[in-house]
Amino acid sequence: MHSQAFTMQKLLATVLYFLTAISAFAQKPKELIIKIDIQNKAQKIDNFGAAGAWFTEGIAKNWPGQNREQMAEWLFSKEFDKNGNPKGIGLSAWRFNIGGGTTEQGDSSGITDFRKRVECFLRPDGTYDWSKQAGYVWFTKRAKEYGVENLIAFSNTPPVQFTKNGRGYKTTKDYISNLKPEHYGDYAGFLSTVLKHFDDEGLHFNYISPVNEPQWDWSHAPGQGAKQEGSPWRNEEIAHVAKALDSALTATNSTSKILLTEAAQLDYLYAKTGNANQQTQAFFNPKSQLALALLKHLPPLIGGHSYFTDKGDSARIAIRRHVADTTRKYGATFWQTEYSMLADGYREGKAGRIPAIDCALFLSKVIHDDLVYGNAAAWQLWNSWEPGNPDFDTRYYLIALNPANKEYTSGTITATKNLWALGHYSRFIRPGMHRLNIKRNDELSPVQIAQDLMVSAYAGEKELVLVVINYSNEERTLKPEISGFKVKAANTYLTTGEKGVDMRMEKVGNLKSGMKVPARGMMTVVLNR
Repeated sequence: MHSQAFTMQKLLATVLYFLTAISAFAQKPKELIIKIDIQNKAQKIDNFGAAGAWFTEGIAKNWPGQNREQMAEWLFSKEFDKNGNPKGIGLSAWRFNIGGGTTEQGDSSGITDFRKRVECFLRPDGTYDWSKQAGYVWFTKRAKEYGVENLIAFSNTPPVQFTKNGRGYKTTKDYISNLKPEHYGDYAGFLSTVLKHFDDEGLHFNYISPVNEPQWDWSHAPGQGAKQEGSPWRNEEIAHVAKALDSALTATNSTSKILLTEAAQLDYLYAKTGNANQQTQAFFNPKSQLALALLKHLPPLIGGHSYFTDKGDSARIAIRRHVADTTRKYGATFWQTEYSMLADGYREGKAGRIPAIDCALFLSKVIHDDLVYGNAAAWQLWNSWEPGNPDFDTRYYLIALNPANKEYTSGTITATKNLWALGHYSRFIRPGMHRLNIKRNDELSPVQIAQDLMVSAYAGEKELVLVVINYSNEERTLKPEISGFKVKAANTYLTTGEKGVDMRMEKVGNLKSGMKVPARGMMTVVLNR
């Protein structure tokens, strides 16, 4: 009897062991195999960029030199340190704000935060003062010196002397441009003069964006206080300013191109209601009364902002597919030209403070979806720097500012995980590379992929780049199977939630055995022929 009991106990233990092993095997994530054909190309990538606006003037003029030089290196450098880690994220575009003159108005401007007022090169008497915006110009020159390929100038408001109310924002909620009708030519002339001046200084702006988020009313009643410069624009007003600007650029023999429309949300590019809706159809449908195809300086290019269209994986992906379908139908190229986590989509249902790595992962997911589902040819972030905590709720910035005083005359800086999240794309995916369509061995839907392992691939002449986002809580294995590209060397660059880890380089030993992608981490794989 004792022997039988022992045998039964042994049998039960054996069964329990195998059940546990089977359960563990079932729970273990499968390795992800992705098949890449180097000839299966999607969109051509033009640039990855960021804006240097607000706060910039005081930083460049007053903060310690080593701080602003470090900021420039983080944003623009393509160099590596002695351990092979990137010194910066190698942006290929930099956005420069042409101000409207609210700084000169001081407190009477109505913009409550002095750091968000901007000087204007044009004086009220019609002459120009090129000493203005020296801080903005300093960072733009450093971008050029570091080899940033695209400089983009944008304007939030016409100069205040051209506006209906003499302010850099609206005081009536009518969704009509604040530019006086008789000053369209003057506004276009102002922008073209600014570009020509910088051309003569050796600082060429590839693009000029004359309107910004035209769907918002940008109105604040007198005495209430405004947050920043801004003006609404109806589609017909946008067409008017584009034509005037095209003529002004032609008159100065400019080679700069016009970038429209900086839509406030991506769904305004194909749908919505109001005075500035369905903007792809309005400007690029040949049958539209507002079609702009014949303008010399306006390429078939349309820009929109990913704000407020990022909440929920299903909705976010669907909106971007609509953008891709619409721009493809009308022969336009889509650029995502501004984004930060303005709304609460980045929380994904979580309460309390959100760790920096979670913000960075969400940022990288939005970039992934804009590129993969929206077919964005460029991706640009707002804003490069703002005051804030580098460890939590880093929703607005790449570099956290810690000002020393309320006058903003000095302070310290910290790179956030967001900087490196953008860097996983911007540092290695260079202008002219193509995104590749890939095949996966799992059967996950796009919505399921958004909570799992996201992978996108990009090819240049000598490099194949994979950007991998592990949104899951487990380490995963990635195995690429590549045709048409013989790999001679492979490195990975990792960013995790670990303190002090920015973007760490690791050499790949055997590509066929797969690469380990850390849980809640980002990895860029660079393969060289």
